Amino acid sequence: MSDVADWWSTAIIDMEPGRIDIRGRPIQELIGSVTFPQMIWLMLRGDLPSGGQARLLEAALVAGVDHGPQAPSIATARMAVTCGAALNQAMASAVNLLDDVHGGAGEQAVELYHRIDASGDIPGEVARWRTERGKYVPGFGHRFHTPTDPRAPRLMALVRDAAKAGEVSGRFATIAEGIEAHLAGIAGKPVPMNIDGATAVIFAELGFAAPLARGLFCLSRSVGILAHAWEQKQQGGRNKGPTPPGYRWTYTGS
Repeated sequence: MSDVADWWSTAIIDMEPGRIDIRGRPIQELIGSVTFPQMIWLMLRGDLPSGGQARLLEAALVAGVDHGPQAPSIATARMAVTCGAALNQAMASAVNLLDDVHGGAGEQAVELYHRIDASGDIPGEVARWRTERGKYVPGFGHRFHTPTDPRAPRLMALVRDAAKAGEVSGRFATIAEGIEAHLAGIAGKPVPMNIDGATAVIFAELGFAAPLARGLFCLSRSVGILAHAWEQKQQGGRNKGPTPPGYRWTYTGS
């Protein structure tokens, strides 16, 4: 039977009737004694974070929960509900929109921070990134929040506090602030760090791999997605598209 038992191997969970162990810890010992951010850390990393690390992770998760019905993921959840979808269907539809352009910049920002951490060359790495990936530097600039994304300064202040307390190194915060200053110098105007850039600092400081930055953002934004889907279900409405029916699209055919 070993070939069957080994088909799915995991170090995350072990269980039998009457016993559930998560990363070697009985679930009943975790319930009521660890927070949800600590549980996320345990599941992904195999150990428990310090109190300061857990608070920093929690701050990043809180900051990214929602950005209004104009966000494609939130709009999709609300539209799905008006089409008769259940909450889980609406959430799945919405999370599937969190990709490279919408919601994925945190992963890309962590990758860029690590490249700069390795080379020490902010101007060179930013230029190389733009050559390889396009003009947008992930984690900086915001089409709506100018000159400042209100979430970023608060998150960065928490990172600096955690660095002073010895919970994180602070070097990725320095890198991100250096990128922000470099971009402002090039543009001749502020290019604010946005939510993706600030949460990416936290994920990098806490040692999460770049792809996990996107997964963690999905966990965070799922809260807002659920809230909006539930609100839309309470409001009612059927077959609501992206604009009111009185507004028509622009036809460009002959």
